[in-house]
Amino acid sequence: MKTTRFKNPDMAWEIAATLYFPPDFDETRSYPAVISIHPFGSCKEQTSGAVYGQRLAKLGYVVFAYDATFQGESGGQPRWIESPTQRVEDVSHVIDYAVTLDFVDDQRIAVLGVCGGGGYAVSAASTEKRIKAVIAITPVNLGRLFRESFSRHNPLGALEAMAQQRTHEARGEVLEVNELLPSSPDAARDAGLADRDVLEATEYYKTERGRSEGGATRMLFSHAQQILSWDAFAFAETLLTQPVLVVVGEKVGGFGAYRDGTSIHGRALASTDRRIVSLPDWSHYDLYDQDEPVEMAMDAIRPFLGDHLS
Repeated sequence: MKTTRFKNPDMAWEIAATLYFPPDFDETRSYPAVISIHPFGSCKEQTSGAVYGQRLAKLGYVVFAYDATFQGESGGQPRWIESPTQRVEDVSHVIDYAVTLDFVDDQRIAVLGVCGGGGYAVSAASTEKRIKAVIAITPVNLGRLFRESFSRHNPLGALEAMAQQRTHEARGEVLEVNELLPSSPDAARDAGLADRDVLEATEYYKTERGRSEGGATRMLFSHAQQILSWDAFAFAETLLTQPVLVVVGEKVGGFGAYRDGTSIHGRALASTDRRIVSLPDWSHYDLYDQDEPVEMAMDAIRPFLGDHLS
């Protein structure tokens, strides 16, 4: 494992990444690679790297777990922007870097994304054909989520509020940074929150279970407009031609990963091989780091990548 930073001529900033290497790694050999995309509000040290990145490396893949632009240790100002366009472009930037490395086989590159990262993986693969296989772990279509529950089903009202706040900030007022989750599980319960995903997200991100300095779980409110008009699965029926594996848990919550996962599996009509694994006893956040469901996911990932990156 090693950490690195890189940029290319398209960027004014650096992307920070952790590379995970197979056992007995030999830089004179050529390896298949997986680009691992973290969830909304997360970072490379959490599920995309420490869980799936490490396991994939043990299977013989070089894994690139990276921080999105404006987040974690990557560059970009102001901080904590969640930009779907940039998030998808980041995937291509990471591939641009990967293909400069002699030990990466540029014909054997896959993407794996968790939660919002799963939506970004699908979107990126629709136009980035250096990607040869797509793995979406409990994927969330962030645009759909923002138009619905994150805006309280009032996307136009949210856009008006963002517009007003952006004008305030342009005139020198303080940036409005939204905390996406309660400060602790107790705070969530004290606030009367009952949704499974909110409670389990708080348990993951706000305790020692998953807490990481880079996983800020916050968002700059004024710069979130484009999320509301974005669709992770746009044109998937015609443009998503690569093999696709979706893994979802059937214990559903308000973030809608089961709904989105089954949706993209059904819509990937142009895919050469579409598979779905639905786990009856597990939830969205169980698939972040709990050994049993993660190993069930890996049991599907192993033959899927073997079939398409061999």
